[in-house]
This record gives sequence, C-alpha cells and structure tokens, in this order.
Amino acid sequence: MKKVVAIALVFGFVLTSFAQKKKRRSDDFSVEQKTELALKKMTLRLDLSERQQNKIRPLLAKQITKREEFRKNRKAKRKEAKKLSADERYEKQMAHLDKKIAFKSSMKEILNSKQYERFEKTNGRRAHKMKRKMKMKKRKRHEEQMNAPERA
Repeated sequence: MKKVVAIALVFGFVLTSFAQKKKRRSDDFSVEQKTELALKKMTLRLDLSERQQNKIRPLLAKQITKREEFRKNRKAKRKEAKKLSADERYEKQMAHLDKKIAFKSSMKEILNSKQYERFEKTNGRRAHKMKRKMKMKKRKRHEEQMNAPERA
C-alpha cells in the first residue's frame, strides 16, 4: 500500500511540473533588443560588413515586429477556437510564403554569393528543426486530447 501511495505522489509531482508553462526568455526583450541580438548572431555566422549590417537591421526589425503581432493575434484567435475555411488557410499560407520570398530576395541583394549560400544552409537547418519541433508538439497535443477525460 505504501508503494502505491509513493508512486502516486511521484507521478503527481511529475505531472504538475510538466503542466506548468515555461516563459520564453526572449519575451523580456524589446523589439530593438531582439533585432540587435539577431543581427549579432547573423554577423557572427555570415561575417557581415558594417554596411550589410545597416541594410539588414530594418529588415530584421520589421520581421520581428510582424512575428510579435502574429503571436498576439494567434493567442486571441486560439481562445475563439474558430476553424479557418480552406480558402482562408490558402490565403494565409500564400501571404506567409510571399513574405518569405521577399525577405529572401532582399537578403540575396545584400549578401555576397558565399554569404548567401551559408545563409540558405543555416535557414534550411533551422526550418527542418522547427518542422520536427512542431510535429512533436502536434503529436503531444493529440495524445493529451486522447487521454483527457471527457467533460460534460
């Protein structure tokens, strides 16, 4: 009997520790701070000149601002729990891809061929990593829904 109680307590502690949401460390930073950090990382990766940094800074600031707006809107829309129609999803994906293409073309204009090749390589890795991470989140969410008790 004692073992069962002990196991139940341990299981309870483990579940509650996973249930707590972790706050992103980057949420404390302003858009300017996030921009400068991203620019410094990119400078280290791609060996950017001062002129290139000055051209890339506004692009990154715009991208980070849009990302912040998207996160806020997504949180608000998640509470509504409204499903998008196929046309709405299509339009949303088209707009997202258009933004990606525009950013990529502007980066191609700023960077030299060697830097752009490296930029593409690191972005490909990052995209692959994010896809894998999102797949795991989706699987976890699905398992939680399947294991959750039905509410009346």
